Amino acid sequence: MISSNDFKNGMTIELDGEVYTIVDFLHVKPGKGAAFVRTKLRHYKTGSISEKTFRAGEKVQRAHIEKSEMQYLYSADDMFYFMDTTSFEQYTINKEQLGDKVKYLKENMVISILFYGKEIIGIELPVFVELQVSETEPGVKGDTASGGSKPAQLETGLSVNVPFFINNGDIIKVDTRTGEYIERVKGE
Repeated sequence: MISSNDFKNGMTIELDGEVYTIVDFLHVKPGKGAAFVRTKLRHYKTGSISEKTFRAGEKVQRAHIEKSEMQYLYSADDMFYFMDTTSFEQYTINKEQLGDKVKYLKENMVISILFYGKEIIGIELPVFVELQVSETEPGVKGDTASGGSKPAQLETGLSVNVPFFINNGDIIKVDTRTGEYIERVKGE
């Protein structure tokens, strides 16, 4: 058990049998009445953000999340298959549980799978992934790096805005937190 006075961003807690991550918190000491802690919590499974207020010093159960390195193998229907890189044990996660993160998954990619007890509650992607451009309008001579952007479809189905000089077959680096183009890694 931890006190609401000890909250930190990124800390995981358990409320009503569900796991949440503290996104933001604020200690409030009003002129009248008792102090309290206002928090923004992200639900681990759904990713939804909610606000909750705790009394100062209120005890909350800390959720211990374990990470395990896994390799993404393949997907079939709406199921995604992962293999533990040390024990070679295989796990499956459905598409609904992964949410938008499926658009960053490439076969043989190593990621972290998050466990709460024996239950898989999500995955943690690397900050940057390298993906190949599968479809975009062709670049035209004279297009520059600072001259605007165009939409591009990547090999995983993700759509991002890229500079005009990016062509089909180029490999680009994408930020998994924002879904934005970072740089071209390799050009055709």
